[in-house]
Amino acid sequence: MKILALDTATENCSAALWVDGSLVQREVEVPRGHADLILTMIDDLLAQAATTLAGLDAIAFGRGPGSFTGVRLAASVAQGLAFGADLPVVPISDLRAVAQRALNCMAEENAAMRHILVCNDARMHEVYWACFERSTDDVMTPVGTERVSKPADVHLPAEWSGTLVSAAGRGFAAYTELKENLQSALTNINEHILPGAGEIASLAVAEVRAGRLLPPEEAVPVYLRDDVARPKGS
Repeated sequence: MKILALDTATENCSAALWVDGSLVQREVEVPRGHADLILTMIDDLLAQAATTLAGLDAIAFGRGPGSFTGVRLAASVAQGLAFGADLPVVPISDLRAVAQRALNCMAEENAAMRHILVCNDARMHEVYWACFERSTDDVMTPVGTERVSKPADVHLPAEWSGTLVSAAGRGFAAYTELKENLQSALTNINEHILPGAGEIASLAVAEVRAGRLLPPEEAVPVYLRDDVARPKGS
């Protein structure tokens, strides 16, 4: 199986290629200029693997939430490449990608950790957030829905009371009230993690195997905060 993955939803511009269980990736954290970087990253990965777009099984992408411009870029690049090579697409949540990266970082430290709260900075004194649970095959799966809210409105599921809960995402670095409100319920906080194409590729593997694939025209971004982009009065 060969899956190309890309993500430009945050400062971390990244691409990855999964080939039969082997993963290679490129990523760089930059404030802007993702459009100038992502296609070069993809070309480098394909050349390194001595393959082409036509030789892939699917293209996965970070569908958001994240920067409006970045999320649109990832969706449009994935769509364009998929149309050109007649490939299906696999949209993966950027919040879920953060949860997966956090799990990979802490797996050796705490094998008992099963729950992760992810909070990414949404600007405008808000965070994108969601809760995730570790499956038996070490894949993070969503618990409830993804949301955008004020930091003070972030909360854990009632059923997580008394369990080990980790937290990840740069929302914790941006808003100190997140730590103040939730720290007593959290075992640890990794406030430096951003989503990456490596985790998006890994998460896409199960989707491809299960046949959960979409046609290129359905490579659409997920903003959560749609009303910000809507003209006043509409």
